[in-house]
Amino acid sequence: MNPRTPPLGWNTCNTFGKNIDEQLVLQSVDKFVERGLRDAGYQYVVIDDCWSLRERDPTTHEIVPDPAKFPRGMKFVADYVHSKGLKFGMYSCAGARTCADYPGSFDHEFLDARTFARWGVDFLKYDYCNMPFQGQGEFYYRRMGQALRLSGRDILFSACNWGSDDVWRWIRSTGAGMYRSTGDIFDSFGSMRAIAVSQLPKFDTSAPGCFNDMDMLTVGMFKKGYAAAEQWAGKDIPTAEEYKVQFAAWCLWGSPLMLGCDIRSMDAGTLALVTNRDLLGINQDPLALQPFAACMGGPDKSLPCAVARLLDGGDIALMLVNFADDGDACGRVLLERLGLSYSSGFRLEMRDVFTGETTLSGRDDIPFTLPRHTCRVFRCTPVPA
Repeated sequence: MNPRTPPLGWNTCNTFGKNIDEQLVLQSVDKFVERGLRDAGYQYVVIDDCWSLRERDPTTHEIVPDPAKFPRGMKFVADYVHSKGLKFGMYSCAGARTCADYPGSFDHEFLDARTFARWGVDFLKYDYCNMPFQGQGEFYYRRMGQALRLSGRDILFSACNWGSDDVWRWIRSTGAGMYRSTGDIFDSFGSMRAIAVSQLPKFDTSAPGCFNDMDMLTVGMFKKGYAAAEQWAGKDIPTAEEYKVQFAAWCLWGSPLMLGCDIRSMDAGTLALVTNRDLLGINQDPLALQPFAACMGGPDKSLPCAVARLLDGGDIALMLVNFADDGDACGRVLLERLGLSYSSGFRLEMRDVFTGETTLSGRDDIPFTLPRHTCRVFRCTPVPA
C-alpha cells in the first residue's frame, strides 16, 4: 500500500557511504529505538549502496550480500530490524551497475524483487546510474514497480532518478510511493538551500500515495561523513540554526524525512529537532496539502521568505525564513495570502513550534525580521478578531 503521509526513516549513505556492515546497522537500530526515533514516528532503517559482492552468483544470478560486511546475510538483518518494531530497507539501481559499480537490477528486476521479498525487505531505494539507454526512465521504473507488486511482499518503492526524464509526469504510473526530483544533497547550507528553492515550481508534484523526495537530511552531520566531503560540501561547518532551517523546510515542503547523520552519536540538540512533535505533525498532516509561497524575498526576490500549508482542522503552518547569505530579511505576510481576508473576521493565534510562545497576528499582516540563515515556524489557529 502506498503511503498516505511522507515516509520517515534513516539511511546509511550520507554519513557512511561504502563503509557499512552488519555491526553498524544493528547498533544503529538499537539507538533508533533507545533515542525515541521509533516512538516519534520514524519507521525505516535503510542500507544504501555497497552492500553486495561485485558480481552476481554465477548459478542463481542473484545479488549476493558481501559476507565480510554481512556475515549472517540480509534476512538476519531484516529479522533484527523487525524485532524492534521497525521496517527494513535496501538499495538497488535501475542500471546495469549501481552508482558505486556493484550489480544493478537492469534485466534482473523480477529476480531481485523476489530475492528482496524473501529476505523481508519493506523498502527499496532504486537509483539511476549506468543506464543502457537514457531518457527511458519511466519504462525501467515501471518494470521494477510491477516486479515488486508480484514479489509477494508489500515493499515501498522509492524511485531515485534525480528528477531526470520529467519524472513528475509519469512516476505515479510506476506505483512508486516516493520519488527524487533533485540531485544529491551535501552537508552545506548552500546545497540544502538550492534543493529547497528548486521545489518552488514543483509544490504541485507531491501528494498522498507518491511524495516528492528532497533527498536525505544532513541535519546533525556537522561535517562528518561521506556527504560532508570538502570536494562536494566545501569547508564551512553548518550551524545548528542552519540545520533547523533544513529540517523545517523538509517538514513544511512535505518531503519524506530520511535522517542521514550517525544516530549513534546524535547530539541532544539534533535529537530534539528531529523529534519535534509540532514539525513532525506538520509533515505528517493527514491532508498532505501542497505548500505555497506566501512571500518572496532575497536580493532579487527569488527566494521564499514565507512558506505556508493549510492543515487538517483549519490550522495553518507558516515558516518565515531568511535563505540569503547577507543581511536581515524584512517583510510581511499578508493574511489574504493565507486565505484569511480582513472581512473574514479572523486573525491568527501563532504558536512558535520551537519555543511554545504564543502571539497574535494583526488583522491584515504578519511583519517579520530575520537574520541570515535562520527561520521561525508557527502553527497558526484562526481565532475571532
